[in-house]
Amino acid sequence: MAAVETAPVDGLESEKPRFANCRLLFPLLALYVFVFALFPASPTAAEDAADFAKLAPDVLTKEQRSEAVGMIDRVIRRRTAEVNTRNREQWSQIASREQWEKFRDERVAALRRSLGDYPAPPAKLNVRTTSILTGEGFKIENTVYESRPGQWVTGNLYVPDKPTDSMPGILIAHAHHGGKRDSELQDMGMTWARAGCLVLVIDQVGYGERRSHPFSSDEDYAKPYRTGRQDYYFRQDTGVQLQLLGDSLMGWMAWDLMRGVDLLLARDGIDAKKIILLGAVAGGGDPAGVTASLDHRIACCVPFNFGGPQPETRYPLPEDAETSFNYLGGAYWESTRGLRLGGRDDFLHWVIVGSIAPRRLIHAHEFSWDQERDPVWKRYQKIWGEFYNTPENLGFAHGKGLLSQRPPEASHCNNIGVFHRQMIHPLFERWFGIKVTAKDEYSAPRMPAELICLTDQARQELKPQSLNQLMSAIGQERIDAARKRLIGKSPAERRELLRADWSKLLGEVSLAKSPVIKATAVDDQPIAGAKVERIVLEVEPGIVVPVLVLSPAKQLDKVPVVIGLAQSGKAGFLKERSTELQKLIQSGVMVVLPDVRGIGESRADDIDLTTNLQLFGETLLGQRLRDLRSILAYLRDRKDVHGSQIALWGDAFAPPNPANTDFKVPRNVDGWPRGPEPLGSQLVLLGALFEDDIRAVYLAGGLASYHDVLTNFAVLIPHSASVPGALTAGDLCDLACSLAPKPLRMEALVNHLNRTVPISELHGAHALCVQAYTSTPSAFSISELRSSPANWLLEQLR
Repeated sequence: MAAVETAPVDGLESEKPRFANCRLLFPLLALYVFVFALFPASPTAAEDAADFAKLAPDVLTKEQRSEAVGMIDRVIRRRTAEVNTRNREQWSQIASREQWEKFRDERVAALRRSLGDYPAPPAKLNVRTTSILTGEGFKIENTVYESRPGQWVTGNLYVPDKPTDSMPGILIAHAHHGGKRDSELQDMGMTWARAGCLVLVIDQVGYGERRSHPFSSDEDYAKPYRTGRQDYYFRQDTGVQLQLLGDSLMGWMAWDLMRGVDLLLARDGIDAKKIILLGAVAGGGDPAGVTASLDHRIACCVPFNFGGPQPETRYPLPEDAETSFNYLGGAYWESTRGLRLGGRDDFLHWVIVGSIAPRRLIHAHEFSWDQERDPVWKRYQKIWGEFYNTPENLGFAHGKGLLSQRPPEASHCNNIGVFHRQMIHPLFERWFGIKVTAKDEYSAPRMPAELICLTDQARQELKPQSLNQLMSAIGQERIDAARKRLIGKSPAERRELLRADWSKLLGEVSLAKSPVIKATAVDDQPIAGAKVERIVLEVEPGIVVPVLVLSPAKQLDKVPVVIGLAQSGKAGFLKERSTELQKLIQSGVMVVLPDVRGIGESRADDIDLTTNLQLFGETLLGQRLRDLRSILAYLRDRKDVHGSQIALWGDAFAPPNPANTDFKVPRNVDGWPRGPEPLGSQLVLLGALFEDDIRAVYLAGGLASYHDVLTNFAVLIPHSASVPGALTAGDLCDLACSLAPKPLRMEALVNHLNRTVPISELHGAHALCVQAYTSTPSAFSISELRSSPANWLLEQLR
């Protein structure tokens, strides 16, 4: 409507001309209202964008959504059942020692490969005693040893007052609750040292004096927090960082324990045939069992809660335990329990423990144990008794009550309690001549400060590297080695090498079958000039991907397509990028917004799913890449899609952390910093790597570097974003380089702390991309700031 000018109002007389003109205006207004009713005005761009923002993102019904949330977990349960069935069949066919050893050796070799790369063992272990404490019948040598260059392991060595010429050596792997200073660990060290043994109790990776986080006392954070649980919580972070290297928390723990064996064997008077390794109840039995499997110098292993029934296992076991027992077990963020590739390569926990035969084993449990029905115990009896004819080398220990009960009904302990040790002592006496009874148990715990090994003087002399420094250096070495393989290669050759590398890292990424349309619906009315389709794609049996398709309502011919991918799925695009969606659609582009598995309408626990999938050699990111490739296959079959004009748009909608963000925050407290959302950028880079016909790639808010994740004690990226061995294929910029000469724009990349990376750092980190795009420099661009993704994408799709 044209603006109506008004004259200045000086008095009543000046109003008369205005009212007079209204006599002519009223008929014109009536005519305008009539015309507007017949031919409504086009909505403004802002109104269109608002309409997109209000559009319901849901594709699935309430019942379908409930099913979708559990679909990945159902696949994991099915695959677990398949592994257990295969394992039972394999075991049933083993009838001799020779057959067992062939079966065992193949699986132990696979276990060894899964743990990561190890340096060469030192020709002579570098050991320092930093102080000595005296006790009643023993002394404590506060000791450090260099397990790998720059990494010093802290340990308390309990030594008899009167060493003999044939002393047993005992090494104890503590539980995941805390480090070497726990009173139960001290009690065992003192008791067995008084009985004539050398006893070494170390801090495992990330614990005690070796912790990487800064939270060891109440004064380290302004608000109350669980001080004594931080080592336990932050082992998740360490596990993620080590797997980026291609290593594992289990692998590093086992390596440190093997070097602890070196230390014991180097002592005067030690009996090399009497090396004993005990693994405590919660997370100590795991590395103890694995270490004894790999290191045959260990004469006896006591791996609590590893190999057989767990504290969470039903008690008593059912009558059909032989066929119903979960031999593979489950995994969660506790990465030492869920051994990557264990399900794929068949090194189940009982196989690892069984491989210790014919050396001595104590099958140990924290709580009550159903000996009669335990199917794993029956297997051990066959291995030790029938295959090796050494049944005397097999023993057991157990507690009382159930995990759900409290003391005194249940034998809860931090490491290995007095109750459990009463069943261990007779076996140690019979096997190794260690004479300890209940009355010989000794307890005189020292203060934690007395057990410090890395004194100020030792730190000055030895200059130990922090865990993050060590991992960062190793990570850079592996990136450099990966890049050397690409030197001199053509763009096509680089892509082939990276495809091969990432296929191994991600698990299966190719499509087993074409996607199936399970349901499709079109909204009754277009919205803001867009036809709205809601499609349910079954990409694999039991796995569905809900897809929202927004296409120009007046589409006359095949159209270009932009696929939007983000960690918050299609709902995030509608809420946060409605204006950009509107630009694309009004310019004749179809926009496809999927929720790949595990996000959006099928959102599920990131950590549990990721860890469980790794048992089978899969990754959640790899499976999501398969979803993207299925969507691309579906789109290429549509008659309204221009197959050679498909672009990928990866985005992140979590705002970067501001400059004043406090990153020094303990785990499990309020105020944890906001993490990055790298999924969109990861998927578009990988999608374009594996799909040659992608026209262009735009990403914003993505993670700039995997390597940076190693530099901080806390890991903010999602667990599913950490691909085991990613840095053995280079870094994320190497993925970006592989797309040359395909048009690529990257904006507002963030670092591991979800802080925007300055342009000066971006140029340095992505100098390789500049080189890769030398022949087509205009096809690559990078910016610290966000611009309009729609404008750039439209330019590439012309």
